[in-house]
Amino acid sequence: MKKFKYLQVVLVLIMLSFTVADCKKGKSAADQNIDYRQEMRNFIFNIGSYSKSFDSNFMIIPQNGQELITDNGEADGKMQDSYVKSVDATGREDLFYGFSQDDQPTPEAENQHMLSLCLLCEQHGVQVMTTDYCSTHSKMDYSYQVNDQNAFISFAASDRNLSTVPDYPATPFHVNSENIVNVSQAKNFLYLINSVNFATKSEFITAVSATDYDLIVMDLFHNEVAYTKNEIEQLKTKHNGGKRLAVCYLSIGEAENYRYYWQPTWNTNNPAWLEKENPAWPGNYKVRYWDKTWQNIIYGNNDTYLKKIIDAGFDGVYLDVVDAFEYFEEK
Repeated sequence: MKKFKYLQVVLVLIMLSFTVADCKKGKSAADQNIDYRQEMRNFIFNIGSYSKSFDSNFMIIPQNGQELITDNGEADGKMQDSYVKSVDATGREDLFYGFSQDDQPTPEAENQHMLSLCLLCEQHGVQVMTTDYCSTHSKMDYSYQVNDQNAFISFAASDRNLSTVPDYPATPFHVNSENIVNVSQAKNFLYLINSVNFATKSEFITAVSATDYDLIVMDLFHNEVAYTKNEIEQLKTKHNGGKRLAVCYLSIGEAENYRYYWQPTWNTNNPAWLEKENPAWPGNYKVRYWDKTWQNIIYGNNDTYLKKIIDAGFDGVYLDVVDAFEYFEEK
């Protein structure tokens, strides 16, 4: 009898040792049962439902993570129709330039994978917005031309930090004076989420107002001060008099330690949903985006990030780090 009890104790200790090892690796039984892709689909769907309850025309534009549109992440997979219907457009970085290195062509294998999914998005009525990171003028020209051939709206960014209004081309690709009321009407866009080169909000507004881009993707804040509804309204008129759309950047797959929601205690005592810092982007931390605490920071009440964006008068939201599911799948 004593021997049997001894064996029970040994078995319990062994089981505990495996549990501790899994925890150290960031795993748990609960984690292993999570469908990370579906959790991201659900997150985006709920963000859309919440925002459209205030404005039915509010646009939801996830950046990257096109693998979410099919069950297997490939163009030959089964379409995830409910997810596809919940988004108004999709953003794609590095499609033709910048995947491995800025101003260098994206390797063919990666290009073909991303391209096949982007074309599938277009086939199902989801407008594709691409950002290539290239600075050589001939490469910028090619980027605009090849994206246009695929019916994608594109932006050739000479600056990975997205902090400047490009001086090339002199006018936006397919410049026009039309009033743009939805993303499918846009023929070009400006991606300018870092206002470090602008001393004041007024300087930023003046610079953007002097351009004829059909749509701008920008940040809610300048030096941690949010733009007002009146200021955003000023940005919605192109220099030629046509109306443009203003879309706000929002990271939902990473927390940023320079945002208003960041708590000083998190630097030494991370909440359970906060993961490691992204080595490529200091100050950015992966999050367990399916956790309700994180989601309550993003949407659902008057103090959330998304509500601040809606109240500022933006036409939509550009959701970044949607492909965070890859980080957790690899773990």
